[in-house]
Amino acid sequence: MTTFIFGHKNPDTDSVCSSIALSYLKNEQGGKTAPKVLGNINNETKFVLNYFKVPVPSYLNDVRVRIKNIKYDKRAYIFDEESIDEAFKMMQHQNLTAIPLVDNKKKLSGYVTLKEIAKYLISGNKEIVNTTLDNIIETLDAKVIVKCDDLISGDILIAGLQSKTIEKSIQLSSRDILIVGDRYKVLNYAIESKVKLIILPLNVNVDKKIIKKAEKNNINIIASEYDSFQIANKILLSNFIKNINMNKNPITVNNEDYFTDFKNMTHRVNHSNYPVVNNKGECLGLIRLTGPNNFEKQKVILVDHNNFAQSVDGLDEADILEIIDHHNLGAINTSLPINFRSKPVGSTSTMIYEMYKEQKVSIPKDIAGLMLSAILSDTLLLTSPTTTEDDKFAAVKLANIAKVDIDKYGLEMLKAASSIEGKSVEELIKTDFKSYVVGDKLLGISQIMTLDIEAIEKNVDEFIAKLNEMVSLNYSMVTIFITDIIKNGSYVLYNDAAAEIIKDSFGLKNIHQCIFLPKIVSRKKQIQPNIISILEGD
Repeated sequence: MTTFIFGHKNPDTDSVCSSIALSYLKNEQGGKTAPKVLGNINNETKFVLNYFKVPVPSYLNDVRVRIKNIKYDKRAYIFDEESIDEAFKMMQHQNLTAIPLVDNKKKLSGYVTLKEIAKYLISGNKEIVNTTLDNIIETLDAKVIVKCDDLISGDILIAGLQSKTIEKSIQLSSRDILIVGDRYKVLNYAIESKVKLIILPLNVNVDKKIIKKAEKNNINIIASEYDSFQIANKILLSNFIKNINMNKNPITVNNEDYFTDFKNMTHRVNHSNYPVVNNKGECLGLIRLTGPNNFEKQKVILVDHNNFAQSVDGLDEADILEIIDHHNLGAINTSLPINFRSKPVGSTSTMIYEMYKEQKVSIPKDIAGLMLSAILSDTLLLTSPTTTEDDKFAAVKLANIAKVDIDKYGLEMLKAASSIEGKSVEELIKTDFKSYVVGDKLLGISQIMTLDIEAIEKNVDEFIAKLNEMVSLNYSMVTIFITDIIKNGSYVLYNDAAAEIIKDSFGLKNIHQCIFLPKIVSRKKQIQPNIISILEGD
């Protein structure tokens, strides 16, 4: 199974680049991993990936356990033109009480239970055969003497009377399947009457003249090792399994369905067996309510976050193998001990750079460029109060490998990041939005970097309306900080009811929307701790 590596929702440059860089390191060490993103990437990250010609990781919606992850009875189905005998054997071999039927394109065509098979064999018409000659041959352990048809349909007769009586009393036709031994007058009469099939019991031999006459008249002849009575009883099992009164529209489960949803559905329906299908309607097998239904959880590695609220949906159903993060500890519990790497540095990529050095794995130019970009992004070009000597050291080394000038490249990246042209208010709020649980409160903090504060000021009322709307739906407080690196500070917008909290969080004498907070640029070290401290003191 491939292990997924991903950052937080609303991915920023550090979370995306760290995922890619760590995945490359793990794979170089013999692992099987893939980087993922949990949302749309921002302009800055697009610029970085384009600059270093690295594709955007594929999107990961959730890691909940799906039916396709379950060890159900795969390939537990039978083609609807197989025999009842073959279906019964398969059910016995796989210990099934029901089996899905499929057509020649593996599309689900029906569903048959052991109860329905038993009912058919007990009370069904035992004199009619509708199947293939191959099914009859297999069921009766027979061999071919003359084969003219693939499909056989007709009524079963046993030639137990004298030949004269048969000729006088029984009008044979192409609808008849005759079980007869080496009785040449009866055989001649059957061939002349153009019966559909002659079955010879006990593998009796017949004269070559009979065989030639049968070939000339297109009469099928087979010889079985069973006696006439056994043949008459067993031939019914050669009929198509679809001949049984089956359920043509059974309740099915899609292989993309969530396992928890399946279990909830079974409480309402109370069936024991469910055919598994894909989006094309093809049957993949059978899942049993009483089966083992073992499954392997999706293995994941988290970077740049360690909080359920910021992570992928269904994380509680996954196996977390490792966490690499530079934020405060969040509320993630694991059933087993894991590798947890945490360090108070400015960027997760600084830690991953150190892992490359520890493992003595060489860093390719493009991977170095991604990690450098992540460090520059999270430290605001190494000016943020979160910046450490480790960040600066890693940035210099990575810039040398990537062959870029830190200042020149950093300004290009900043320019790409600060563009808000064409973005709606909602898009800007959600560009880099993080949720935090504080007691029984849910806090939302968004941060964007831009030099175009005038564009924000034109839409202040719309921003506030959206923040108030978010509070009315889920959050206790929502705020957005618009950071201007040139001015080394941030403008802040907040939902109406949060004015006093913002005022107290930053020691302000007066408060108004879009107030400028000098030297407030770090969400991790300055914004989040200040607000949470006030909320916890309420």
